[in-house]
Amino acid sequence: MRKSLGERADVAVVGGGVAGLAAARELARRGLSVAVLEDGRAGSASRAAAGMLAPQAEADSPDELFRLLCASRDMYPDFAAALGEESGLPFEIESTGTLYLALDEEEEEEVERRFTWQKRAGLEVERLTAREARALEPNVSAGVRMALRFPRDWQVESRRLLVALDAAAERLGVRVNRGVEARGVRVRSGRAAGVVTSEGELEAGAVLFAAGAWNSSLHKFPDDGNPYLNDDPRVEPVRGQILCYRQPAGQPPLFRHVVYGPRGYVVPRRGGRLLAGSTTEPGLYECRVTEEGARSIAARVAELAPAVASLEVEDSWAGLRPRAADGLPVLGESADVKGLFYATGFYRNGILLAPAAGEIVADLLTGGATRLSPAVLETFSPARFQRVSAPPQLVAPR
Repeated sequence: MRKSLGERADVAVVGGGVAGLAAARELARRGLSVAVLEDGRAGSASRAAAGMLAPQAEADSPDELFRLLCASRDMYPDFAAALGEESGLPFEIESTGTLYLALDEEEEEEVERRFTWQKRAGLEVERLTAREARALEPNVSAGVRMALRFPRDWQVESRRLLVALDAAAERLGVRVNRGVEARGVRVRSGRAAGVVTSEGELEAGAVLFAAGAWNSSLHKFPDDGNPYLNDDPRVEPVRGQILCYRQPAGQPPLFRHVVYGPRGYVVPRRGGRLLAGSTTEPGLYECRVTEEGARSIAARVAELAPAVASLEVEDSWAGLRPRAADGLPVLGESADVKGLFYATGFYRNGILLAPAAGEIVADLLTGGATRLSPAVLETFSPARFQRVSAPPQLVAPR
């Protein structure tokens, strides 16, 4: 007999990071009963993220992903205001903007290309000379050749976001089951019927896989033994390490903008903290800071902002970013299990995608129109991972 894990839910969400909580909150806002399963494993990318909302600073072209990221960023002011009211915790966006630096000729050419296509696309972007960049932020490298300023590329405190999402979800009636390991989805007659866990089964009318870097460890458990359920997204961990520097008390902030470039980034935070990162280490489930990683970040910080490199490192941490095989988010309904949805593979954009992904999942699950057209959503559908397979054919002996 299967042990039952609490009352049946309209939707069971696997994963208590930003993707899972944002979707759970939005589903509860629409009147559905929601249960979240969170195993509490170390390595959550959501809690380790630097919190940059910077699609323009990172984009090389105006593709479907860029449009999704910009749409989500533009949702953030209303999202943050509503989240603050629902959670009872003030939650604000730091809207000073992002400064993108070029320190050599190759980077200068890249910056020029980025400025040209974004200006033609009607996006807010400012080109600055080296003198203008240093007038805006005097503590950037003296070797800066030029810079771009993105006034709409903002930042948030990612850990405060998680706390606010968790509190808002709880106030909206979401049931969070902590310390429970989800093993996969129960499938009956081709439909999701609940979640198989280490503590028994949770019955649900729909299931959302939002387990981040561990999404590929989730399985499908069909009652009919059908082995041909195969649209499972291939998601791998990419470890990212971050150093946290601290300015001495009483000093004016070294930076107001996020300082970004091909070599890394520095994110100013309240209280004199500055986050610097990050490494990109694929395939590692070991969530720890290494001497090599810390040295690499410190060296890049010294190039971008020498004044930061001279400060004391107060803290450091690592997170496991979930990256799909093709580098794109996985967002939508399974191609071979009705009622099974995915919100994973967000890689470096988990915090940025919170508003849009939560809304899109809720729209799809409730049958409503989505912010993005069906044609655009095909780009991110889990169906793109479906392998062509069929039951073996019996061949009559000759």
